[in-house]
Amino acid sequence: MAGRVPKGRLARGSRLGRLAAGQAVRGMGARLSMVGRTEEARQILAERSALQTAQQLVTVLGGMKGAAMKLGQMLSVLDLDLVPESHRELFRVKLAELRDRAPEVSFAAMRKVIEDDLGPMARVFADFDETAIAAASIGQVYRARLHDGRAVAVKVKYPGVDEAVAADMRNLALFSKLWKSILPSAADGAVLDEIARNLGNELDYLHEAGTQHRVAARYCDHPFITVPDSVEAHCARNVLVTEFVDGESFQQIQALPEVERDRIGELIYRFYVSSLFTDYEFCGDPHPGNILLAADGRLGFVDFGLYHRMDPVHVDFERMCLLAAGEYRADDLYESWVGRGIIDPTAGVAAQECLEYVWAAAGWHLLDEQITITPELATGAVIFAVDPRAAEFRGMRHQSLPPEHVFSRRADLFTFAALGQLRTTNNWHRIAREWLYHEPPVTEIGRATARWRGGR
Repeated sequence: MAGRVPKGRLARGSRLGRLAAGQAVRGMGARLSMVGRTEEARQILAERSALQTAQQLVTVLGGMKGAAMKLGQMLSVLDLDLVPESHRELFRVKLAELRDRAPEVSFAAMRKVIEDDLGPMARVFADFDETAIAAASIGQVYRARLHDGRAVAVKVKYPGVDEAVAADMRNLALFSKLWKSILPSAADGAVLDEIARNLGNELDYLHEAGTQHRVAARYCDHPFITVPDSVEAHCARNVLVTEFVDGESFQQIQALPEVERDRIGELIYRFYVSSLFTDYEFCGDPHPGNILLAADGRLGFVDFGLYHRMDPVHVDFERMCLLAAGEYRADDLYESWVGRGIIDPTAGVAAQECLEYVWAAAGWHLLDEQITITPELATGAVIFAVDPRAAEFRGMRHQSLPPEHVFSRRADLFTFAALGQLRTTNNWHRIAREWLYHEPPVTEIGRATARWRGGR
C-alpha cells in the first residue's frame, strides 16, 4: 500500500493530523492526532486520575469471578506503555490478576459438569483430551473427537459459575459508583440492566449454540472467513460442543509479514464492524483470543455468547451520526443527540465539542487516509471515549448513552484495540463507505465478498 503512516507512535507522523477541511474544523486534526500521542495520553491518565480509577476497578473486580476475567481480557488489549512508568508494573500485575483469574478446577469436577448435562462421556466422545487447551471467561475449553470422527472443541462451564456471575451482577451497583465519577450515564439503571442481560445470556450455552449455528450457516462458503458450527445435538446449558478450528493463534498472527497482517485486519474490521451496518447484527466480543487463522487461509472467529441483533432504527441512527461527523455537520450531530436524549440541551455542551468527541473516539472510520492502527492510537481512543474528563471533552461527562448502543460502541472500541495489537494498515474509511454511503467496494476482499453475497 502506498503512502503508509510511519510505523511507531503516530505523534511522529503528520498525516493523521491533516484533515484540511477548512476553517470550520480548524484544529480538529491536532485533536485527532493527539489521541496517538503517548505523552498526552500519559498526562490524561496521570492528571485526571484514570489510573486511580482503574486500580479501584481492579480491586472491586478482584472479588468477582466470571465477569472479572471477561473484563480483564478486555483491558488486556490496551497499551500499558501509556500508563505512567511509576505505576506501570503495579497496573500490569493487577491486570494479570484479572486476566489470568481462571479457577483451578480438577478435570474430575469438570467431568461431572459434562456428564450431568450429556450423560456418560464415552457415549458422546470417542476421545477426550483431559488437558484444557484454553480458559474462557466462565469456562474451560477441551479438545475431543466424536464417534463420527469429527474433531470438536468442548467448552465447559466452571462449577458454580452461574451463582458467581449472579453475585457479580449484584456488584454492578458498586461498579456504577466507580463509573459515575467518569461518566455519569454509566450509573443509569437501563444501562446496567442491558449489561446484566447480556452477561446473563452468555451463561446460556444452549442459546449460544443456536446463535453459532445460525452464524456458521451465514458464513458457509465465505471466501475469507470461517465460523465453526455448533454440534447442537451435544450441547446443553453448561456444555458447548463446536467444530474444532485448527489454526494459528492471534499471537502467531502478530508475527506474520505486514501484507498478511493488513489482509487479516480488513477481515477483522468487516466481521466485527461492517456486519452491524450491513446485517444489523454483530459479535460483541472482539477479543484477540477469539480470532484464529485457519489452515486453509481463512480467518476463523469463535465465541458467540455476546452476539447481538440490533434494531435497524438504532443502527441507522449510529450511521446518521457518523455521517454528520464525517461531513463536519456539527449542528446536525448535536440536534440528533439532543433529540435522542444523549445530550441535555441545558448542560452547556457545544455542537463543536460533540463533533470533536466523535472524531477522537471514531475518527478512524471517517478519515480518508491510510492509517496504521497502533496500540497507542487505540488506547488513546478508548481513553477519550470512556474518560471524557480531559479538558477537551469536559462537557461530554453529561452525555447519556442509550442502553441499546452500549455493546455496539464496546464492539467498535475493542475492534480498534484488537487491530492496534496487530499494527495493521488500511484506509478504513474506504471500507466504511460501503455501509456509510452504500458505495461499491474498492478492495479486492470487498469485491470478492460482494460476489459471494450476490451468489447466495
